[in-house]
Formats: sequence, structure tokens, C-alpha cells
Amino acid sequence: MNVKRAVPVAKLSEAEAAAELTRLAKEIASHDKRYHADDAPTISDADYDALKKRNAAIEASFPQLIRSDSPSRRVGFAPVEKFAKVTHGVPMLSLDNSFDDEDVSDFVDRVRRFLGLKAGDELILTAEPKIDGLSASLRYEKGKFVLGATRGDGEVGEDITANLRTLKEVPATLRGRQIPDVIEVRGEVYLTHAAFAQINAAQAEAGDKIFANPRNAAAGSLRQLDSSVTAKRPLHFFAYTWGEASSVPGKTQWEVIAAFKDWGFVTNPLMKRCSSLEQMLAFYNDIASRRAKLGYDIDGVVYKVDRLDWQQRLGFVSRAPRWAIAHKFAAEQAETELLDIDIQVGRTGVLAPVARLRPVTVGGVVVSNATLHNEDEIARKDVRIGDTVVIQRAGDVIPQIVRVIEPKRPKNSKPYKFPQKCPVCGSHAERELNENTGKLDAARRCTGGLICAAQAAERIKHFVSRSAFDIEGFGSKHVDEFLADKLIAHPSDIFALEERFGSGPKAIAAREGWGPQSAAKLFAAINARRTIALHRLIYGLGIRHVGESTARLLARNYGSVKAFVKAMVAASDPDSKAFAELDAIDGIGEVVAREIAEFFAEKHNREEVERVLDQIEVQDAEKPKTNSPVAGKTVVFTGSLEKMTRNEAKARAESLGAHVAGSVSAKTDLVVAGPGAGSKLKDAQKLDVKVISEDEWLKLIGGS
Repeated sequence: MNVKRAVPVAKLSEAEAAAELTRLAKEIASHDKRYHADDAPTISDADYDALKKRNAAIEASFPQLIRSDSPSRRVGFAPVEKFAKVTHGVPMLSLDNSFDDEDVSDFVDRVRRFLGLKAGDELILTAEPKIDGLSASLRYEKGKFVLGATRGDGEVGEDITANLRTLKEVPATLRGRQIPDVIEVRGEVYLTHAAFAQINAAQAEAGDKIFANPRNAAAGSLRQLDSSVTAKRPLHFFAYTWGEASSVPGKTQWEVIAAFKDWGFVTNPLMKRCSSLEQMLAFYNDIASRRAKLGYDIDGVVYKVDRLDWQQRLGFVSRAPRWAIAHKFAAEQAETELLDIDIQVGRTGVLAPVARLRPVTVGGVVVSNATLHNEDEIARKDVRIGDTVVIQRAGDVIPQIVRVIEPKRPKNSKPYKFPQKCPVCGSHAERELNENTGKLDAARRCTGGLICAAQAAERIKHFVSRSAFDIEGFGSKHVDEFLADKLIAHPSDIFALEERFGSGPKAIAAREGWGPQSAAKLFAAINARRTIALHRLIYGLGIRHVGESTARLLARNYGSVKAFVKAMVAASDPDSKAFAELDAIDGIGEVVAREIAEFFAEKHNREEVERVLDQIEVQDAEKPKTNSPVAGKTVVFTGSLEKMTRNEAKARAESLGAHVAGSVSAKTDLVVAGPGAGSKLKDAQKLDVKVISEDEWLKLIGGS
């Protein structure tokens, strides 16, 4: 991963920043899916954290470029379909990460500034080990356990109630005092190292899959359709927070966790209260030194503001609370030999280099490959086949190559030459010139387009995928087989399968492994998707940089498929009004707009879209609903605020859907003026913008 040596954020132009945010959004989303939905991550925790940290830094410097599908606006990934979905009463958000003592010091300073604390005011925080397991939420009503769910995407999780009931550390009934009528107790499901070894021994004896690490084993155990399988796994549960609650049994984090213990939950005995930065860092260092002897996996320490009223004031920013932060441990490293470099061709034609390594154990996990990202990364590190390399990991995933150990390099070693032709179809592989930056793109892409088997297969697999057309039973294996036998070549061919191959010598029912019933199910699944939501169609087209969130954004803005296609065809001219309107959509930007325009500028793409539309009905997009009295309004705060800090006021307004601006203009809807208001108040009066006091503002938003 080329994060440390990447162009410093301070030196990025706006165009470069937009392109980098686009790349990061797509890459992080793919890793979120592999980690949360598939339980099969492919980069290390340290690698992932570095991507998130760079994304946050760019957004802080270029807030006008924050994307609608930004990683800072989401948690986890959508739940898989094998469990019923559960909407959390209160979202299950993740934590921001800190990577060194300075980050933790900055966190404490931010909290003090936000709350307006003076130098002598005491700030107590709790500190506890960060368990590396699977997050779960347990809902109790009248003290009875009624529902258990995974985190999922933070908003919607999976119903795993039956499986959670098998855990000895999940009370069926709460005992003790101050038990609320409703409370969601949240925590982490995990496996001890000893239990992990036992499970893998049993898996090996049965000839089943060996788990890479305790976290994967815990996730696999908890997400079983048959709860009797879960019951056989020695899973544990630490309770450490809560979600929806009719009442809270305490005024501090410490008091609530103590109540959890009284009710019958297991809480972490290592949790501690700290009254200074020095105590927090001492706790972190102590836990780090004891990490290997704990008997279960942790990947850091979590700090939380103890007072609940202060937690409420601090609130949340995007996907994470302002009142808590995770202090992550450093990555682990090992040496091994680079045996080969494979080139894989992705759905968009990108040639992706993968390092094949001599298997080595790093932190208890055997790893044998690593991503090399692109040819610039290979050249920068001068990675060569046969090199001895240092690899790094901090979790259960593919490591990164940190550096080459040159003294151990073979004498006949030669620099690696990145292929100039696609290894699949032989077409030229080019690096596009970015018109905005004047630099070559990092990725090299096959120019073969639809004639490249790798791209054709991946385009169709994407088209039928769960977030696109979601055609049940049309898996990767079927796509590959149908392409190989020339039953399909383009997405539109899917809807003609029954007409063309429902009978006759090439009938699908007559194929090996098929029959009348399985063929009928496939045709029924295809026909069930002849009516589809607009955002699913847009996402299914596979346009570069257009993920699920961007597809939803486009659908909401254009409303109908007719309006969307008409506007996109017109936008294929970059000098057109349609392109300017596309570019102006908040969350799109020039980079994404250009990719969409280039897609519709290609005649064969337009023809294929029309062929698909001839066979399906596309539903209009639903208009977003909100009950907030300030949603969509532009608000400016000026003067001194007496009942909250400026940061607190801004955060509250944004949480209600308002846009907070730094200056007054004709587009301003509301100015909140406190004592000492100056030029902004005068500007509002000149422009006849409505001005209200802080008390009037609080009354306006009081019920929201």
C-alpha cells in the first residue's frame, strides 16, 4: 500500500484530492464487504486503517469534496441474505482510530475544547482492551432476551437470536436492580486462543475449512443457520456498551458497565478509569505488554468519556462518536521470499499485481500472498522476484510488503517489468493521462473492453450481483459456463436466455448438472428481475467509480430511467449543460461525472443499455423523506453562543440535515445570532435573510 509515500494531503490540488477520494471510497468499500459480509478480509488492519486515515485527512482539507458514499459516512457492510434483517433502534457505529500517543493527546484536547472545559476542569475517561471479535446487540424487554443481531452496516444487521441464546454468557433473563423496560446491551463475541485451537483441530479432523484466526472462527460460528452448530462452539461475550434504552442505570460509563455485571453479564475486568493523558497511555502500554498472555485477541485500547451527559453533548460525527476513540496496536512483521508476481485482470480492465510469497506465520496466521497495488508501487519499492521481503500485518488478512532486504537479493536479480499487454486477451494495456493533473493514472487497464473475457465475465457477474439485479441462482460459475459456451455475451442476453435456450438442442435444461426444474428456477429468477429499482439498474451498469451510494444519489436526482438516460447521453459532451448539472450534484464531482459521461459516450454502451431497457421495467426513485424543520436549509451561526459551543451547535444542525455555512449569501435560509454578532448579521439584514436568537433556534429544533 502506497499511503506513507503518497502525495502529502497539503500538496494535493482539488482535482487530485477528488480523484484520491474516489479511489479510496471504492477501495475501502470493497474491503468492508470482504471483512463484514464475507468474513474474508484481504488486507491487514494496519493497511485498512491507513486508507481510512488518509481519506479522513483529505476530507478535512477539502470538505467540499466529501462524497455521498464516503467511508466516513458508513459503518461495516450490508448483511448477507441468509438471516432475517434487523433495523437497530440506535445505529451501531464504529470508532475513529488513533495510531500513536500524539493522536490520543489530540483526541483529549478536542474533547476539552468541544465541551469548553478550562485547564483545571477534571475529565475522566474509561479505558478498556479492544476485543477483536464480532459485534452483537442483545435486546431485552422486561428483563427477557428477545432479539439478538449483528452490526451489519450499522443501521441494519442480521437476526442471530437463536445462535446468541446458545452462549452461556448471554443471560436469558436479567437479574438485579434498575433493569429498564427496554435495553439493547452490546458487546463483542469472541473465542479464546485455546478454543480456537480446539475448533481448528476438529475442523481438520473432519476435513472441513481451517479458520485463519479466532475472529473468523467466531464470526463463522455465530453466523450458522443451524444454531446447534453454534452451541458446540465455546464462544464468549464481553458487554461494554448499549443502544436503545428506555432508561440507563447510571450517570457514567463506569456505572452502567457495573450494572451490566450485576445483571449477569461478563464485563472486562481490565477496564479502568483515567483522569489524565498520562494514565491513559500508561494503561495502553500495560495492556500492550500483557497482550500475548490475555488468552484472547485484542487489537488496541478504547477510551471513552465517562460522563454520559458529556457523551450526549459531544454527539457523533459521521459514523463515529466524538466521545470515544480506539488506540490501535502497531502492526506485526516477518520476513519471507517473493516467489512470483501474478497479474489479475479486474472487471474494469485494471491489471492488478499480486505477490506470491513463501508461506510464513505472522502473528499466528499463515500468509502466502500480498497485493502490490500497481506498477508504480513495485517500482518505488524495487520489488523483484526472488527478493527477501519484510511483510506486515495487524489482523487476519493479506499483509503488505514493507520493504526489500537488499543484502539478501540474488545476484542475477532483474527489475520487474510490468506487462504492457493484457494477460487474458492480449490487448494493449494503457495508463490513462489524467487531464486534471497531467499525470498518468496509477492503474494500467486493458483496452480490450468487451472482447476481453476477464472483463466480460466480471461485467455480467457485477450485473447479476446482489446489490445490482440480484438474480438468485445466477452465480459466478453459471456466468463463466454460459460465456464459455457462447450462450451469453452481454448483460441483455440474460433476459433472452429462456427464449433462445429454453428448448432445442442447446436447451439449458439439457446441460450437464441441469434439469427441467433447475432451468425453470433460473428463468423464474430472471423474470422476477424484469422490474427493478432505478438505483439498482444504474449500479448494475458497472460504470467506473459508481458504487451503490452514488447510484442511489443519481437515482434520487434524476427520478426516472428516461430522465436519467436522456441526461447522461447529453452529458457525454463535457461542454454541455447536462454535464455541468451532473458535475454540480453534491457528492458526484468532476471525476465521477467524467466516468459516467465517457460510459454514455461509447455507442456500444448506449446500445446495450437500450437492449436491457427493452426487456425490463424500471421503477422511479423514491423521494427522500425527513421530518426535520431545518433539513435542506443553509444555516449560519454568528456571535457568541451561551448554551452550547459553536462546534456543538454546528454538529446538531448537521445531524438534522442542515448545511452549516461560514458566510451569509443569498442562498442562506437562516442566521442564528448571539451577542456580539457583527458583519454576518449585517449581511443577513442586507439580504433580508431570517435572523433568530439562540433560544429561538433551540425551540425550533427542540422536537427533532
